[in-house]
Amino acid sequence: MSVVDELYALPQEHRDLREAIRKIVTERVAPRAAEIDAKAEYPHDLRALFAAHDLFGLPFAVEHGGTGTGTLMLNVAIEEVAKACASTALLLMVQELGTLPLKLFGSAPQQERFLPRCATGEWTPAFALSEPEAGSDPGGMRTRAVRDGDEWVIDGTKNWITNLGIADFYVVFAVTDPAVGHARGIGAFVVEADRPGFSVGKLEHKLGIRGSPTGQPIFEGVRVPAENLIGDEHEGFQIAMATLDRSRLGVASQALGIAQGATDYAVAYARERRQFGRSIDTFQAIQFKLADMETQCAAGRELLYKACCKVERGEADMGKYSAMAKLFNSDVAMKVTVEAVQVLGGYGYVSDYPVERMLRDAKITQIYEGTNEIQRLVIARTLR
Repeated sequence: MSVVDELYALPQEHRDLREAIRKIVTERVAPRAAEIDAKAEYPHDLRALFAAHDLFGLPFAVEHGGTGTGTLMLNVAIEEVAKACASTALLLMVQELGTLPLKLFGSAPQQERFLPRCATGEWTPAFALSEPEAGSDPGGMRTRAVRDGDEWVIDGTKNWITNLGIADFYVVFAVTDPAVGHARGIGAFVVEADRPGFSVGKLEHKLGIRGSPTGQPIFEGVRVPAENLIGDEHEGFQIAMATLDRSRLGVASQALGIAQGATDYAVAYARERRQFGRSIDTFQAIQFKLADMETQCAAGRELLYKACCKVERGEADMGKYSAMAKLFNSDVAMKVTVEAVQVLGGYGYVSDYPVERMLRDAKITQIYEGTNEIQRLVIARTLR
């Protein structure tokens, strides 16, 4: 293999694993996607399937029971699953998002307690940062954590939390010291779902990713031991930002998967659909749409892979690149799915065909884990 090939090709072991995941997706995920969306049901069967094939080990190091295959392979896997079902791709995405605070800042006992059980799929986490009045602005956070002897007492309500009612534990961000401001006055805590005072509040009825429950976890005098504090009691903001610098790559790969899945479907449809006596993929108007769709997916993949490698190497500008990858790919997902619906015409507008679901699923990628407006701010600040 030439030097150029080595720089621009996935390692063979990654390609082999990608093919295995594609087979699982084709045989098991794709046939379930429409039903998951229509019934707005969490895919417990696919969670068990992923656990049986060690896919939940992808975010974790070998010493914690994971595959040790790194950030790039995880996001390759997310893309493959999202091509068929964005809701199911969230199974892998949240397995990383909810455990990154522990991987990056957790103590050795915390890591030993939680990470191996997440790597096997026995446990699933949730990441509880946003609130009804604090989405893009953590300074508006109202959830409080007060020290009481050897425990912390947590009160508040979070919002837009993925895996609500499914998660075995929640990483909860709460104000520990209101006097010093959000950058230094927030802590991060592990809250197990069976703790007294925790309850599942309102579940949202959503435009897309309907197979993943989202809503309001409520904390009413929830007591957790001091050892459930992640890092220092003033490090919560830093923990959240470090987590999102890495986890937003999952949104980028989900968005890319949606876009590539829509492109592939539109190409196959155009090849078979006949008008005026010939297949519509022979018309230049359709050819140009498909060419632009494929080009945008390819460009997004190059940016995503570069960002993944920067995260794996811990490079100083990884936050900038993860923001660019998320921004670009989520915008591509919206553009491409709109065009896919147009290629299918009236059939693209009905639920018998998957592109209308892909269009609905794509929109959230521009919003969660930092809106695209926030990503532009993150990128712009690196240019000063």
